[in-house]
Amino acid sequence: MNDVEARLDTLEMRLTYQDETIEALNATITAQWTQIDTLTRQLANLRERLQEAESRVATSPTNEPPPHY
Repeated sequence: MNDVEARLDTLEMRLTYQDETIEALNATITAQWTQIDTLTRQLANLRERLQEAESRVATSPTNEPPPHY
């Protein structure tokens, strides 16, 4: 019976460490997902601002060469 109890204790300790590891990994993944979501929104915002700036430059008369050319 001692061998079975020792094996059971070993399995219970492994399970405990695995649960702690899974929770730590889940917290890490959640934090990374939040950061990825924030960065994705920022990238979309910057892309939109760049397109607006490009459209303003394209329609601006400053794109014409100066009169002395």
